[in-house]
Amino acid sequence: MTAPRKRRQASKPAAAALAEFMRRAYAMELEAAERYADFAAQMEMHNNREVAELFRSLAQIEHRHATSIRKQMGWKSAPQVLTAVRWLGREGPESGAPGELHYLMQPYHALEIALANEQRAARFFAAFARRSGPAAIRAAAAAMAREERAHARLVRQWLARVPRPDPGWDRDPDPPNYNGE
Repeated sequence: MTAPRKRRQASKPAAAALAEFMRRAYAMELEAAERYADFAAQMEMHNNREVAELFRSLAQIEHRHATSIRKQMGWKSAPQVLTAVRWLGREGPESGAPGELHYLMQPYHALEIALANEQRAARFFAAFARRSGPAAIRAAAAAMAREERAHARLVRQWLARVPRPDPGWDRDPDPPNYNGE
């Protein structure tokens, strides 16, 4: 009777570690969805509706990823996540930096941002998969890395279907004028 109890006790820390890992993955997906929604709002504000719509679609995709994690973990409601998960850089692995936006950007640029985000996310999860630690976390991280690589392939396919911007795409003959008043 003692051996099964030890196994159960040993699996509790591993289960807790897996749940914490998945909460962070969930937070990462939500953060990416929020960032893309912010990007959509900014592009809408600049009357760049085509790129705004693309960012809205990306936000929906990331939100579905978060929902998928909830279902996979059997969480009935959203788990409590840290309000500010610490990442290695200033941004989460799957969130583009606000400085990447330009009010005249085209769908190609938005997809380049999405591709970089998916590639960073894949590297993030692949690094977890290579670390020592509970096998469940390594397996979950490896599966998520594969999923993010699949997302990157999808974004590359989208990139192949949209025109590359012409040189000078960012020149505005009538730039916004702010006089500070």
